[in-house]
Amino acid sequence: MTESWGIRAWLADLEEQGMYRRRRVVESPQSREIVVDGRRLLNFCSNDYLGLAGDPRVAEAFAAGARRWGTGSGASHLICGHTAAHHELEDALADFTGRPRALLFSTGYSANMGAINGLLTEGDAVFEDRLNHASLLDGGWISRANFHWFEHRDLEDLDRQLGENADARRKLVVSDGIFSMDGDACRLPETVAVARRHGAALMIDDAHGIGVQGREGRGLVDPDRFDVEAVPVLIGTLGKAIGTFGAFVAGSEDLVELLIQKARSYVFTTALPSAVAVASLASLEIVRREEWRREKLADLVARFRAGADSLGLELLPSSSPIQPVIVGDPGRAVAFSQALEDRGCLISAIRPPTVAEGTSRLRITLTAGHDEADIDRLIEALGSARGTV
Repeated sequence: MTESWGIRAWLADLEEQGMYRRRRVVESPQSREIVVDGRRLLNFCSNDYLGLAGDPRVAEAFAAGARRWGTGSGASHLICGHTAAHHELEDALADFTGRPRALLFSTGYSANMGAINGLLTEGDAVFEDRLNHASLLDGGWISRANFHWFEHRDLEDLDRQLGENADARRKLVVSDGIFSMDGDACRLPETVAVARRHGAALMIDDAHGIGVQGREGRGLVDPDRFDVEAVPVLIGTLGKAIGTFGAFVAGSEDLVELLIQKARSYVFTTALPSAVAVASLASLEIVRREEWRREKLADLVARFRAGADSLGLELLPSSSPIQPVIVGDPGRAVAFSQALEDRGCLISAIRPPTVAEGTSRLRITLTAGHDEADIDRLIEALGSARGTV
């Protein structure tokens, strides 16, 4: 197969273009510093925005959950894998997001795929922001609905396309809340208005907003501003700011019941371990209670942007913990990343197809686990490394 399919040549071509990806072996818990391939580095590429992935309170809850429930769920939720711990977490997530119900999925990818495919089929239409996460795009493509892209955050384009497809049986507008590679936000109030005007439902993946944005970290889709009628389908993740694993869909009673019946990535997937649900419950309480984490994170973002601006670095307009530095050429992005690692800072180079051609970048992410000295060290490293690539 390697020869007949040209796999080796394919891999060599990726290497030559600076597009080859390699896994790193992490030898420590997630934190502001991690040990990678035997070397301790300041970590600026984690989505652990609130610094909870290594929190001892969450770890102890996980251990207690494992003692109570064991290490595996044994089956899908619909067979015998849905425990009281899962049910309690779903109730807590529904309350947290201000929705009647929430439904746990084993990953964010499966939540997005399952929700779109559970809701749409032939004769329907889906409208997606061009910079949506791969899981949202894949969900739209395989749903068999008519797929439409609208330009990034361009609501005039969305409005036009919805008008041109008024005869679709069901229309679903899909967008990230915070875009994972650019760090900017969906124009949510305006998107709600456009969707309503055309009788379309709106689905928001708030993976990077949950825990970070809004009152008590309830997300960009703050229930004080956007109820279930405004955003009928809300996706959230547990693996980023919450610091555990898994994801959920929150919405009406009927939406959740429909997805239980029709979302293939829910029906045919083993439930996540109950111990993860116990840990997530503990983390969710910390997220709601410890407002200082969000305040500190906002201060660190402001400090980083001021420092990067003083260096003349090309930043995208983001107030989120995602702070991309545009480099352009993929090979140069890889070299820049390596130069930063040589200076003790771990930052991933993001290249096509994850981002568009010509926009390869360093995707810097900040967490509440960092301190001001870490940011200053990062700025110093960026200034020094830039001159070597």
